[in-house]
This record gives sequence, structure tokens and C-alpha cells, in this order.
Amino acid sequence: MNHEKGNPPIISGENIVKTFGDTKVLNEINIEIYDGDFTVIMGTSGSGKSTLLYCLSGMEQATGGTIHCGDQAVTGASEKELTKLRANKFGFVFQKTHLVSNLTLYENIVMAGLIGSGLSEKDIRERARRLAAQMNLQDAVDRLPSQVSGGEAQRAAVARAVMGNPAILFADEPTGALNKANTKEVLNLFTSLHEKGQTILLVTHDKEAALRGNRILYIEDGRVISELVLSEYGKDDDIREKKLGAWLEGLGW
Repeated sequence: MNHEKGNPPIISGENIVKTFGDTKVLNEINIEIYDGDFTVIMGTSGSGKSTLLYCLSGMEQATGGTIHCGDQAVTGASEKELTKLRANKFGFVFQKTHLVSNLTLYENIVMAGLIGSGLSEKDIRERARRLAAQMNLQDAVDRLPSQVSGGEAQRAAVARAVMGNPAILFADEPTGALNKANTKEVLNLFTSLHEKGQTILLVTHDKEAALRGNRILYIEDGRVISELVLSEYGKDDDIREKKLGAWLEGLGW
């Protein structure tokens, strides 16, 4: 898909195909994710949106086509190369937090820094404290995941994901299991990160979540069939909402 923006692509995919058995889930997708963008992927259930995210991030290997992160190939990369890429350039947030159950929220955040940030242990712990404060987790950092709300656990998962200053943050339905209040908190957090320059790729079926992006791609039957570019969130939001609503209606949403 074309996107008129001066920033270079962080991730480029050409003719991406993904099959499971006899089912073709992704059908020769061409896509670029640009530095500094908040890109949203939408589509109905089964359209291939999560599979596309998994292929772009190397969590799933594409069946055909090529994917690059900068000069580095994602398709065909060894597991060792992919592990290094995920540790150094990628951050991940999912619907389920996947926090380590016997570690506190703070320890979960610190652990991500020990794995991939390249900082000293002292700097890692200081950064983890700063991120916890940024995520409004001061009162929950010393609790286990089972002792906090869903919103607090998801905010800790976001902190863990950005601990290593990833070039791109992948998020797959991160608010899908949250109530309205916690959803808003987590979306505000994504907006704040984007305003600070974080590149984000978000998969969602939620219109409110999609409104946080400045670029929205719509997938149908394994193809990207439409693209909408919006102004930054917080500017002319009524106009943005009407524009998104009309676009989705035109796509049969």
C-alpha cells in the first residue's frame, strides 16, 4: 500500500503468503510500516490481521514472499537471528499479558531489560521504576500478576514491551479483554508512547482503539484492500471519527 510520508519504512513486506494446510490466510500482501507511524490493522475475524502481525514480527514464518526489518531479512532468518531481532528491535503486547506469575510486576519489567536492553543492572532497575511510574503502576509494582487488575497487568505488559527501547511495538488486540475504563487507560498509554516517537503496529477490531492511529489498513480475505490516513490523535478528533466511520461503513464494517 502507498503512504506518502517522508520517514523510511521500518518493516517492508513483499508478496507475503501464509498458508495453514490448504487454507491461504495471507494472499500476496505488500506492506510497509513507517518509522514514527501509529499503524492500525483492522478486519473481520479470520481476515488474517493477526497472522500478518505475526509474520511481520517473525513469530510466524511466511510461506512465501519476503519481509525485511531495515536491511535484515525476517523471512528465512534463523531462530537465533530472530531472537536477537525480537530482543533488540521488537516489543510485543498481546490480549493476554503473559506475565510471569511468580514475579512481581516490577520484576517482570526488569526481566525484559536483563534479556534485551544492553544496559547495566542498575540502569535497568532505574528504567523499570521510571516506566512503572509512567504506566501509573506505583501502587502495584510489588504485587504479583494475580493480585492486580487486568488494566494494571496490561500496563505492566506494555512497560515490559518497551523496556528495551524497541524500534517497533507490535500489539495484538491489547484491549480485547479489558473493561471500558481500563481500555481507555491502556489506549492513552499507547498514545503517549506514540507522541514520544514510538512506532506502533496495532491489530484491533475496536473502532475506539483504531482512532488512536494515524494510518489504518483494512484486511479482507488475506489482502490489504484499503488504507486510511488520519491526522494525529488529539487534533480534530470529531472529524477523524466521522472520517473513520464513513470509511469503515464503505467497507461493509
